[in-house]
Amino acid sequence: MNNEMTLSFVAIEENEALARMTMTCFITPLDPTIEELSEFKTIVSEAVTNAIIHGYDCDGKREVTIHAKIEDSKVTMTVSDEGNGIFDVDQAMEPMFTTKPLLERSGMGFTIMESFADNLSVESAIGQGTVVRFEKTFSPVTEKSRMR
Repeated sequence: MNNEMTLSFVAIEENEALARMTMTCFITPLDPTIEELSEFKTIVSEAVTNAIIHGYDCDGKREVTIHAKIEDSKVTMTVSDEGNGIFDVDQAMEPMFTTKPLLERSGMGFTIMESFADNLSVESAIGQGTVVRFEKTFSPVTEKSRMR
């Protein structure tokens, strides 16, 4: 199965749920297991939340864009913003690092995203924005996998 989509939305926190649910619906034909679905939703949630909070400071004016592609059982997705950018991507990838310590956030979630994705990359430029790319391959459906 092959499919492709693009979703853009205003950078407000309420739209994180929109992104998560839309992307969940998009991958439904792959018949993911509960575990795969949970991991996928977490990656989407973390990437979109970063764009809204760290990229745009929840400005509610600019857009976050998701582009997703399904090829056979693999999903490739980008979450991009044209916001603040990340000064040091390597530092941002460390557990518990955040650019918003006063918001009591527990890091930017890149470690979590990396653990759930097959492949994750982050490109960023100060004042130009950030692009998070990831791939996740879903297990072929078998009667045994449905029982998990």
